[in-house]
Amino acid sequence: MKAAAQFGAQLGALRERAQTWWLGRTEQERKFLAVGAGIVVVSLVYALLLAPAVEGRDNLRRALPQLRQQAAQLQTMAAEAQALSATPAPSAPPMTREALVASMAQRSLVAGSITMTGEYAKAQFNGVSFANLVSWLDAQRRENRIQVQDAAFTALPAVGQVDATLTLRQASATAQ
Repeated sequence: MKAAAQFGAQLGALRERAQTWWLGRTEQERKFLAVGAGIVVVSLVYALLLAPAVEGRDNLRRALPQLRQQAAQLQTMAAEAQALSATPAPSAPPMTREALVASMAQRSLVAGSITMTGEYAKAQFNGVSFANLVSWLDAQRRENRIQVQDAAFTALPAVGQVDATLTLRQASATAQ
């Protein structure tokens, strides 16, 4: 309470000194000071409020054509995506022993044995390149939706060579 009263007294004294100073000026000096203060206030309002708003509006006006073009591209891509989602995914040919042997032959792979049981296939490989086997499995996954259910690899003394036993299963189109 005492601090507030002290602040009020200091403010009153400051106001009194400013009024004494103002009354000590001639009429012409007061006009010049009032006009100068008005110019300073208008300049501050322009610099702090109007100039950033005008500059932002101009920036948006310059960016608007590019934003419209991007919006049109997005709409085109959305329509294309919607059209693609409406078309069913092409079905992969069913997994058969002959199809597996043919695809292995394209990669120079020879399976020791291939056993088909329902929707599963078990393949035994002896002394094959690990990199070649993995690339064949990746191709089967992408092209025919064939997944590895179980795999066992045994490294051989020759670098990059393995014995492998794989259990494969063809995924349905709805599982993708």
